[in-house]
Amino acid sequence: MAKVNLKDTKFKFENPLTDPTFWGVVGGNFLSIYLALSQQWSLGELLWVFWAQSVIIGIANIIRMLNLTEFTTEGLKMNDEPVPETRAAQLSVVGFFALHYGFFHFVYFVFLFQDHPLTKINAEHLPFILLGALGFLGAHFFSLWRNFGHDFKEQKPNLGTLMFYPYLRIIPMHLTIIIGGSMGEGSGMTLFLVLKTFADAGMHIIERAIFRSAPMFNPILKD
Repeated sequence: MAKVNLKDTKFKFENPLTDPTFWGVVGGNFLSIYLALSQQWSLGELLWVFWAQSVIIGIANIIRMLNLTEFTTEGLKMNDEPVPETRAAQLSVVGFFALHYGFFHFVYFVFLFQDHPLTKINAEHLPFILLGALGFLGAHFFSLWRNFGHDFKEQKPNLGTLMFYPYLRIIPMHLTIIIGGSMGEGSGMTLFLVLKTFADAGMHIIERAIFRSAPMFNPILKD
């Protein structure tokens, strides 16, 4: 189980309109909307772009965790043992996250491939699908680079926060994907894309507030 202690946390919500990383995320979504509508993508083709975005979010988080020089492991346990605040423990937690998050997306890949195999996608669409994925790659890594050294200044981040955060980050995105799957093509897809853009933008705003104030999770992990 994971508990969140927000008693002493004051979230700092910044004006997203003046945040270039916010516009980067919105721009990545607008690019996918433009490509999907102009190239008349199927829902399956679009889902591959969003699967790639989800993977990118995890990779960015691994880089963020590996680059921490100061952190806390308060309340963080593995196999019922407290996690020490050491580099070795940091690498162990990062490895746990990479394994768990990677397996989740491998299973996701298998199910997605069964319903929408890449081998059946229009070959002419593949470069544009890659372009859509690269748009999200640029958006999320621009945010990582832009905020490097500015996040976690109020208090040291808890490794548990960073390990669990990507799952919270992608839940709204994948909920809209589920909703989109029931909407079908045409106008339903357009509405789905708009909802997904709002979900992404909203979670990015929350991400900035979390990383600027670093609220504390108290998770317990078991291998």
